Amino acid sequence: MINSVYRLVEPRQIEINYEQIDLGGADVLIRPLYMSICNADQRYYQGTRSKSALQEKLPMALIHECVASVVYDPLGEFKAGDYVVPVPNTPVEKDDVVEENYLRSSMFRSSGYDGFMQDIVSIRRDRLVPLPQGARLEVASFTEVTSVCYHALDRFDKFSHSRRKRLGVWGDGTLGYILSLLLRYIYPDSEIYIFGTVKEKLSYFSFADGTFDVFDVPEDFYVDHAFECVGSAASASAINQIIDHINPCGTISIMGVSENPVPINTRMVLEKGLVIFGSSRSGYKDFKNTVEFIHNNPEIENYYLNLVDNVVDVRCVDDIHRAFSNDLNKNFGKTVMKWGI
Repeated sequence: MINSVYRLVEPRQIEINYEQIDLGGADVLIRPLYMSICNADQRYYQGTRSKSALQEKLPMALIHECVASVVYDPLGEFKAGDYVVPVPNTPVEKDDVVEENYLRSSMFRSSGYDGFMQDIVSIRRDRLVPLPQGARLEVASFTEVTSVCYHALDRFDKFSHSRRKRLGVWGDGTLGYILSLLLRYIYPDSEIYIFGTVKEKLSYFSFADGTFDVFDVPEDFYVDHAFECVGSAASASAINQIIDHINPCGTISIMGVSENPVPINTRMVLEKGLVIFGSSRSGYKDFKNTVEFIHNNPEIENYYLNLVDNVVDVRCVDDIHRAFSNDLNKNFGKTVMKWGI
């Protein structure tokens, strides 16, 4: 079977490659339906990653956030037309201590390996999570980023102490929104406060107990635990502000991605006895738990609709370029591609 793969060969240049799919194995064939553009995809597309990273990973099909339908399952476990969420992380070994998304040997789609920007994707069946009937596909397209937040909260449960009266989230973007929403549902007795820079974005956090402009935080306002969802160069000021406004023995979850080393106030980390941990990506378990969590709390989808900034109907390569251009200029939320190419 001949498959079309849409690869980024250099910044803002996509070429179509044709490859043979082996139908003799046990892998499931899926057809992407809706894809969500992540900031990581945008960095590759715009060429803002380091030159060495681009040389190492391109050419490569982008996109690791997707919802798809089953085309063919040689073992008959999935039926043609079933909706599934594919897990972009593909482990090749098992470790009793290190989770699959932290194993250095794991392969991750759209980061050195082809993502979902293909006509048909051949994928291991243990990388597919069935989607319940009635789920909104445009919202399900960014299940991956929700699973990353779910994974971070699972780690938070392991590393943090039990006093969780007041939780703070630094970051008023998509990651901060999704994480804060999960906090609201998973820790209903906790007060949730959001710290950001854009008043319009902060207005979306209607479910929080309060929001702050980071330049106008009361000196005597403290949180028990904090989550950094800023990333890039601004993460330094965010982390240091967290250190200033967190109670002793609190936990700081680092989730924002920064290309360069970030200086932090280690003296106060020591004086306050803080726990700092990082979370990255997610695995099958996190996807499965996320899908079940949203299914059991269907009203969350209404909040998620705030994140669907734009749905671009993609029928040719020019439409892909248009989607990435629109995403670069969005104010808030996610750009979703309806994959009809």
